[in-house]
Amino acid sequence: MASSSSYSNSPCAACKFLRRKCLADCIFAPYFPPEEPTKFANVHKIFGASNVSKLLHEVHPHQREDAVNSLAYEAEARMKDPVYGCVGAISILQRQVIRLQKELDTTNADLVRYASGGARPYGRRAAAQSGVCFISPLNSNDRHDPYCRDKEEQN
Repeated sequence: MASSSSYSNSPCAACKFLRRKCLADCIFAPYFPPEEPTKFANVHKIFGASNVSKLLHEVHPHQREDAVNSLAYEAEARMKDPVYGCVGAISILQRQVIRLQKELDTTNADLVRYASGGARPYGRRAAAQSGVCFISPLNSNDRHDPYCRDKEEQN
């Protein structure tokens, strides 16, 4: 039982970092447990303990956990990328989503062409080498495709 009482008297990560006594009404204690010292260290380095304390006092109690999680996420992102922070991570993810959406659109278009019988499953050169020369209804210039023309000249 003595170990549980010493655990409850253990200062929160913020008070431990700031080397002060953790009081019962410590604003940091519920959000910076002693097991997560780097969480507070990062937040402190980027925002400062005074600013975080002011922010937590101004935010409604039911919103404080979300506010601390946001601060911790932004602080960690700023540690990794001091210039852009989480905005840089968001930009990278947005570009990735756009690239993947284009890839998905291309794949869906290929599937539609394949399902309609006008597919070039392995590309023009591979199709021509295998003896198949597809002509797309979308482009009448396919008759002048060098791969198909070479195949036609061989026949």
